[in-house]
Amino acid sequence: MNYKLIAIDVDDTLLNDEIKVTEATKAVLAAAVAQGVTVTLATGRMFPSAKKIAMQVELNVPIITYQGALVKTLLDEQVLYERYVPTDAAKTLYHFCEEHGLHLQLYVNDVLYAKEDNDKIRAYSKLSNIPYTVEPNYEQLLEQPQTKMLIIDDPALLDQMAEKLQPLIGDRVHITKSKPHYLEFMHKEGTKGHAVQFLAEHIGCTMDQVIAIGDSWNDHEMLEVAGLGVAMGNAIPALKEIADFVTLSNNDEGVRHVIEKFVLQKA
Repeated sequence: MNYKLIAIDVDDTLLNDEIKVTEATKAVLAAAVAQGVTVTLATGRMFPSAKKIAMQVELNVPIITYQGALVKTLLDEQVLYERYVPTDAAKTLYHFCEEHGLHLQLYVNDVLYAKEDNDKIRAYSKLSNIPYTVEPNYEQLLEQPQTKMLIIDDPALLDQMAEKLQPLIGDRVHITKSKPHYLEFMHKEGTKGHAVQFLAEHIGCTMDQVIAIGDSWNDHEMLEVAGLGVAMGNAIPALKEIADFVTLSNNDEGVRHVIEKFVLQKA
């Protein structure tokens, strides 16, 4: 297959556990681009955070951010695709979090907000390499378009909360996990699958010509729509079950292995 688009998840996929992209991986990404392949990121990260990774690997294309709720070009930051959490659902989620004492983060105009300064927002900020703003007045913030909303807590508790939230807002929002302790909320069309389909049409290729690579359940939509859906060796079992191919882990340059095998066609 003559692949034209490769969409790569960032955390625990492109990045190893040291939060780095290896030089060998950078080299094969460049080789794929030299062959005319569009290589992009598909991440739950905010655009400013993903942009830093994209610049590190010298990509100059539209990138998929906020789980697919925003596709924006790197250089001139032109918005190509955007979907926001419906305001009524956003307010319902906020009041639910208040009732249950949950830490809720808001993402408005590429700014990360927390209601209070605590260990959760500080750890998230450090991992994503993005500053945050403390804003106690969430009622006012919720009047603005929400690209994404995120709860951080114990994985088992989040699973319980997701079950309770499904009948409340599940008809209006996409609910997923990017990490066991991150429960994320986007527009119904704010998925990596929707965004990859949009980007394929944007550059003029068919879905058969798309490779999607990821490790977590928030990647399943793009693996399902791509011609070649790849799960990392460190991926969750459920993702491996639906993948067309399972590569090496993020610490063993699994992304490099995929590109060499299917794009550069090295043994």
